[in-house]
Amino acid sequence: MEREFWDAFRALALERGVALNALAAEIDASRGDVGLASAIRVAVLTDLQSRLD
Repeated sequence: MEREFWDAFRALALERGVALNALAAEIDASRGDVGLASAIRVAVLTDLQSRLD
């Protein structure tokens, strides 16, 4: 995954007050048949979009 997404993913975990691994596990558990890296990208994008609304 690109450095920019890792940075945003780390910021999201920090904002939620959870460890990076815990957030990854949460996304992993709900991703279905989507790849984990893609699911993380979507989670980061969804979070950023929600801030713009």
